[in-house]
Amino acid sequence: MQQPITRAAGPPGVVRGWLDAFAVVLAGLVAMAAVAALGLWLAGAGDLPEGGFPPVLAATMALAVGGSVQLDGGAGSFAAVDAGVTAMPLTVSLVGAVAMAEVFLRQLRFRAVAGGGELLGRIVRTVLLWVLALVLITVVAKHTFVVPLGGSLAQTIGSALGLTPEVGFHADGPTTIGIGLAWLLLVLAAAFAVSRRAPLPGALLRYQLAVRPPAFALWTVLLAYVVIGAVAGVITAIAHGNARQTLAVVLLVLPDLVWLAFGLGLGAQWHGRLEGAVGLPIPKALSSVLRAPNGREATIDLGTLADHDARSWWLLPVAAVLLLAAAFLAAQRSPRTVRLWQHAVRFALATAVTVLLVGLWTRIDADYGLSVLGVGLGQGGLADLLGTVLGGNNPLTGFGSGSLRLRPALWTAVPLAAGWGLLTGALGALLAARVRHRGELTEGGG
Repeated sequence: MQQPITRAAGPPGVVRGWLDAFAVVLAGLVAMAAVAALGLWLAGAGDLPEGGFPPVLAATMALAVGGSVQLDGGAGSFAAVDAGVTAMPLTVSLVGAVAMAEVFLRQLRFRAVAGGGELLGRIVRTVLLWVLALVLITVVAKHTFVVPLGGSLAQTIGSALGLTPEVGFHADGPTTIGIGLAWLLLVLAAAFAVSRRAPLPGALLRYQLAVRPPAFALWTVLLAYVVIGAVAGVITAIAHGNARQTLAVVLLVLPDLVWLAFGLGLGAQWHGRLEGAVGLPIPKALSSVLRAPNGREATIDLGTLADHDARSWWLLPVAAVLLLAAAFLAAQRSPRTVRLWQHAVRFALATAVTVLLVGLWTRIDADYGLSVLGVGLGQGGLADLLGTVLGGNNPLTGFGSGSLRLRPALWTAVPLAAGWGLLTGALGALLAARVRHRGELTEGGG
């Protein structure tokens, strides 16, 4: 008598759901940690003393999801450091977002429609594990470096005066967890908006043809800028011989620079100011514009950049060509029954949303300052004198104040992007009218 065939029992449904969510979170953490670690190592962070590399890595990951890092320290009760950094290393963000989206969507493959309850359950489980991961990141992203004063005499004097130079940092918990949670929800929403194969609840199926073609096209534009920037970075590393520094920029902040270039190419403006010496990678032309006389706020656009580097004008035709190509791609992926004005409006909305996100992602607030007995110090003031007296290894040497601000003028950038999208969307639809659209059959049925 034939024995019945038994199948190995898999994990129960609830356990499987939590394992799937864990896989999504783990994929994002591993991807971000790998890219950030390599970039930081190339930047020289591997030589940090006192086990400082893991906390710095965690702080970089906190910044990558929109968190902020506060710097503190000083020399006992005599001097204090007051600083903070809010700037997203977007290469780390991008890699983590792609990894999480890919794993999340792969778990839903082989189906055309997904139930709303199932999707909600998957999202809730992923969110809960992601919040736990963010809590762990903020706990690890905390460290204090004790810097020796120099010779024995300096050590004796420093001990007598209560000068124990320390420089530390910590991730701001509420900001990192709150914005990091919003970051994950945005990643998942973008994944469903961009991917043609992502299953949706039945109630949302009617919107996919209006959203997905332009969303995918604009996502392609952002990726194209990253690829162009990466190629330029590799060429620069080979030609100028500063491979470690250049590759560190590529692995940490490449999208910050190239997506800023995309917005500027469309005519958008950013406002900012650079004072002192802030250890962040900034192109020479941008740095020159930001260092406005008398600490005034500078306007960054194609004109002001071209005053320092005429090649900046190339940002305009590059943006126009890539946006037109994206509009053509969006129209080609849409049914032929979609009217020209519908293409134009949908592409305009997608372009406006893209530039809005680029503006929010490229905001930078970084500042530091040293105060002695409550008196703020500028560059070249009493801090340098203390550094000379206490020894060359004293962290107060050359430590004055500095700040970097970079903020988009969204109230003009977003309408301007919508105008570009409207124009290129219409032109792209006209160009795509003579080509075969996705899903169409030829006259022979093939």
